[in-house]
Amino acid sequence: RYRAQKPVGVGRYANGQKRCQICEIFIKWDGLWCPCCGYRLRTKPRNLKYKAKLRATTTKEPIVESIAIHT
Repeated sequence: RYRAQKPVGVGRYANGQKRCQICEIFIKWDGLWCPCCGYRLRTKPRNLKYKAKLRATTTKEPIVESIAIHT
């Protein structure tokens, strides 16, 4: 019922999907808890390789602020 389709070309977690370990499905859900069983959803991968891959895709541009000096 809540099962999400696998996205093409991008990871599931990078696409905003979450995994329920009890139901063993990926869910496109805004909440923190599984709507089926009530257990907490996993939002990050467990594997170190996939964690690094997710971090690389979600890095943000550094914020550069210009400071104007009035004399």
